[in-house]
Amino acid sequence: MSFASPDEALRHRNIYLKVFGALAALTAVTVAVAMIGLKLHWSTPAVIIAALFVASIKGSLVACYFMHLLTERKALFVVLGFCVFFFFVLLLYPMMTDQESAAEVLRSPSVPGAAEHSGH
Repeated sequence: MSFASPDEALRHRNIYLKVFGALAALTAVTVAVAMIGLKLHWSTPAVIIAALFVASIKGSLVACYFMHLLTERKALFVVLGFCVFFFFVLLLYPMMTDQESAAEVLRSPSVPGAAEHSGH
């Protein structure tokens, strides 16, 4: 990473230090939520939901600042678009290629030999 001036490098360093402080504080919040949850006999799902909420904030901070996703919007949306496109391709491909066997499954009886005895 190259900086135009020492002031810009100092500004980035200060941002990283603030994010580090926020991550440390949020880690303390996660531990505190777990300890308070144990002491006050919170339900396990409530503690897990609270911890996941704090973890999602921490993950967002890491992704936005340390992975530079705030400044890479165009590239991020291109990659995200490809992921969404291929997700749907992979989701729909088995349904598009397996129509004959699906029709056979619907026509066949669920119990072997049931078609022979269906008339009683």
